[in-house]
Formats: sequence, C-alpha cells, structure tokens
Amino acid sequence: MSRVKRWLPGLLLVMPSIIAIAVFVYGMLGWNFKLAMTDQHDEISAGEFVGLTNFVSLWDQERWEISVRHAIVFTVVFVGGALVLGWLLAFLMEKGIRGEGGFRAIYLFPMAISFVATGVVWRWLMNSGQDDQAVGLNRLLDGVGLGFLQNEWFRDQDWGMAAMAIPAVWQMSGYVMALFLAGFRGVPEELREAARVDGCREWQVYRYIVFPYLRPVTLAALIILGHISLKVFDLIVSVSGKQIITDVPAVFMWVAVFDSHDPAKGATIASYIVLTVTVFVVPYLVWNARREKRS
Repeated sequence: MSRVKRWLPGLLLVMPSIIAIAVFVYGMLGWNFKLAMTDQHDEISAGEFVGLTNFVSLWDQERWEISVRHAIVFTVVFVGGALVLGWLLAFLMEKGIRGEGGFRAIYLFPMAISFVATGVVWRWLMNSGQDDQAVGLNRLLDGVGLGFLQNEWFRDQDWGMAAMAIPAVWQMSGYVMALFLAGFRGVPEELREAARVDGCREWQVYRYIVFPYLRPVTLAALIILGHISLKVFDLIVSVSGKQIITDVPAVFMWVAVFDSHDPAKGATIASYIVLTVTVFVVPYLVWNARREKRS
C-alpha cells in the first residue's frame, strides 16, 4: 500500500500528458495506418479493408519512385554536409579561440530560423537566372569572375536535389557544431595529457583518444539529421513549390491528400515516412538504453 501511495501522486501528475500522447500521437498513427489499408480513394466513400494493396501498388507509380530517389539524394547530401561542416567548425573552435561566444552565436543563429523563412531567402539566392539576369549566388559568381560556375541550382535535372540540401546544411550545421563541441569538451584532459606523456603526437591523441569519444555524439547527430531529412516538407515547398523536379514523399503526400483528394494514398505515403523514421530512431533508442544500463 505504501508503494502505491508513493507512485500515485507522480502518476496523476503525468496522466494528462500520457492521455494526450496516447490519443494525439499513437491514436492518430493507428488511424492513419487503418486508413492506408482501405480503398478510400475519395472523400465521400467509407472505404473497405484491402490490406497492404495500397502499399504495394504505390511502387507502380513513377512519381513515388522519383520522390523516393530525391529523398535519398537529399538525405545523403544534407546529413553528410551538416556532419562534416559541423564537425569542422567544432574542431576549429575546440582549442578555444578569442571571441568564441560570438562565433558560437553566429553559427547557431540559423537554427533559430524556421525552414520556411530559410526557404524564402534561399529561393532568391538559388534563382536560376544567369548572365545579365542573374541574381543571388549566380550574380555573386558572375561578379567575382566565376560566371562559368553559374547553374540552375535546384532546377537542375541531374543534381537539383543536392542543391536543395544546401539551405538545410546551412541551417543545421551550427547545431551539429554545438553537439560536437560538447563532445570535444567532454574528453577528460587527463587522458590527453597521459597520451602525450606516453609519447603520442597531437594527431595521435585525437585519433586514439578524442575521436573515439565522439562516436555517441556522431550517432546522435546522424539520427537527428536523418529523421529531419526524411520528413522534410516546408523547406522544399518554400524554395521550389510543389514541383515534381524537387518532389519528396512528404510533398507527394500533400498533393495526394489536398490536391488529388485521395486519403488512402496520402495515408499510405505517411505510413512509409513513419516506418522509415522508425527504422532510424528505434535502433538508436535501444542502443542508448543498453548503453545507459551498462554504465
């Protein structure tokens, strides 16, 4: 009885949050998966259960394959670019530089901006106009004598999605820098000094002592960036609109539900997005829980 009395106040305190999460997160997810398994391809019919038919037939549509391919390219460039740039900024600041607080604020500032605002600005910066009609980055390249580097950016047929990832890299690299900088500062100075006393050169200290300490930070950054890229929507729409040349699953889902009025198809696409994010997040949560249990 005493154990119940000890747990009851805390349980009552968090009960509203538990109920809200159960209804508006897991309840909505369950409803979405249920809708994805029906043939409700309009807003009027009730829809009947068809199992995984929608999940299979979606792969017969060329636009879905294009959106998946675009999402993969965007994810690779965005995650790789943000990790490399964030790591490099953290490495340069790791030793402590004059005005470090100001540099940290500058690097983190883009993260305070919404993807919509970022997309509006970068839509102008990556305007495809060239030569006399060039603006944004193309105008800058022309002004410094690098006009041969002018291109169509996100409108390019071959690497447009790679260019689309540039604004996302710009916005999130500061956040990754903060993660890596915390990882660098978390390495005990005693270990570094012990390695130097044993005759290790500075690059060996980083290779054998510092960098292994950054593995959990790297994994956390990879998971965070990966799930952001897989469900990206606002940045894409703000930069290019709902164009097939920059189509990704989230944009295709919006088109299916609100333009084509096909709830079942939209729910199927949403289910694929949720499942893909789950593949990223759940293994990390399991690994993190086991690591904390061992420590």
